[in-house]
Amino acid sequence: MKILAADIGGTNTKMGICDERGHIDQFKEYPTESDRGGPHVVERLLDQMAAYEEYDAIAISTAGQVNVEEGYIVYANPNIPDYTGMKIRELVENRFHKPVKVENDVNAAALGEAYFGAAQSFQDFLCLTFGTGIGGAIVIHHQIYRGANGVAAEFGHMLTRPLSEMSSSAGKPYYETYASTTALVRMAKQADPECVDGKVLFDKIRTGNDKLQQIVHAWTAEVAVGLASLIHIFNPSAIIVGGGVMEQDELVRLVEVQTKDLIMESFSDVKIVKASLGNKAGLLGAASLFLR
Repeated sequence: MKILAADIGGTNTKMGICDERGHIDQFKEYPTESDRGGPHVVERLLDQMAAYEEYDAIAISTAGQVNVEEGYIVYANPNIPDYTGMKIRELVENRFHKPVKVENDVNAAALGEAYFGAAQSFQDFLCLTFGTGIGGAIVIHHQIYRGANGVAAEFGHMLTRPLSEMSSSAGKPYYETYASTTALVRMAKQADPECVDGKVLFDKIRTGNDKLQQIVHAWTAEVAVGLASLIHIFNPSAIIVGGGVMEQDELVRLVEVQTKDLIMESFSDVKIVKASLGNKAGLLGAASLFLR
């Protein structure tokens, strides 16, 4: 079976033909142009898909909360204006007359890791992606747990600090306010204005900048606080951590050490594992909706 899979992100959209072995052919990536709004994003998606032939179904991973039964966007933040309510499945089916499934991007990434990546040996695990915010997914017996309204695992919106610590510069005391990559860069820029992104930050640390190293250590401690709470609630076999910043093995090891310092001994078997599929996880996870 061949699946035309697409992964709609806030910055770029990826696309390709996936098979049962997890191979991706005819891969391409193009700017999402999300600032132009949901209707433009979907019309651009349809135009790009029109170049593909000889596939059996279409699977789409997308930013935003998704009603998977009906294939529309329940809610999307302002990064993609006018995206909430977009009936993606209906629009794609009407254009190409193929079966279509739509899934949230972090759920799709978790499924990709479950079937083709770092989580293949785990039936029950959590997946978190650290980027602009923090995305989450809950996998139980290789199935996504969706909650009562289908939008479970908004881990980034856990409250990890008291409301009294809310400030105009940082925002509400959510987990992602202090533990996202955005938060890390914000902390680093206060110490060194040249740290405009994670790459600059870690390049400077490799030259021996102890002050920035201490900031990273403080940031991973924030990451560990959230992970420790999730471990005590879900008792997962593993937590898969993804996002560009987590590509660094030493950072994942530091997060694991700090997390295990915070959890009860009876939970200490949990593994904290770096995601292995990179920017292909969403594509492969979307395809798995048909392939599994």
